Amino acid sequence: MTLIGAGLSNLQKRILSAIVLIAIAVVLTWLGGLAFGILSCAIGLSMFYEWQLITADRSTSVTRGIAWVCLIIVLAVLLLSQHILLMLGILFAGAVLVAVLGGRQFGYWPAFGLVYAGFPSIALTLLRGDTGDGFAAILFLFAVVWATDIFAYFNGRALGGPKLAPRFSPNKTWAGAFGGAAAGVAAGVGLAAFVAPAGGVSIPLIALALSIIAQIGDLGESWVKRRFGVKDSSQLIPGHGGVMDRVDGLVAAAALLYVIGAILVTPETPYDILF
Repeated sequence: MTLIGAGLSNLQKRILSAIVLIAIAVVLTWLGGLAFGILSCAIGLSMFYEWQLITADRSTSVTRGIAWVCLIIVLAVLLLSQHILLMLGILFAGAVLVAVLGGRQFGYWPAFGLVYAGFPSIALTLLRGDTGDGFAAILFLFAVVWATDIFAYFNGRALGGPKLAPRFSPNKTWAGAFGGAAAGVAAGVGLAAFVAPAGGVSIPLIALALSIIAQIGDLGESWVKRRFGVKDSSQLIPGHGGVMDRVDGLVAAAALLYVIGAILVTPETPYDILF
């Protein structure tokens, strides 16, 4: 006989953790400024910690140490000055240095992990900025990614059908991918219509691109875990696994949205692409 009162079930843990995480994310997004910057940095640090856990046998103490130093410096600049060229210079120069020192066997994985953790932290913080438009842009990002994730899961389970990429993730289906993309576009368009008039760039097109890249980010993280024989990136989040397990799609979409905004608007105010 199981002890009902001994602890929460895994589903209960997942639901409770999700509620707490969503509440924290929304509140810190609303506060913006340093509060949201700290959230972005915490995501980056957690992701790199988990990346190092997963890929430990493909790095050395030297490559890991240099990568950590570079990431911490980048995040410190992000919180203190947000000097874009300095942050990107340190990030990518550090990745190149790690790759060269470690070589193909011990340098490529920590180098990629450094960029994978650092660039989305920069992107999220600059997308938020200190304006109402930045707040709306992050809510738009959340709406697209969360709707994609939720509806891809339930649509895939309900309809089944051909697998999307069994080599990367055996459970994802084409039905789930299309359902998630449709939901992501609908959520993005609905959020954009609610918070502000649409800008000069097609909101549905941006939402679709973000939904697709979020699913690619999810597949990529699944492939890395399968490559190293790991089920969860860590156990930092009760019932969910690790931070990477929860933000793999979000950070990919944030990086893409920032790049689009930086190219079409400015690197300093990329959120203006939407509103």
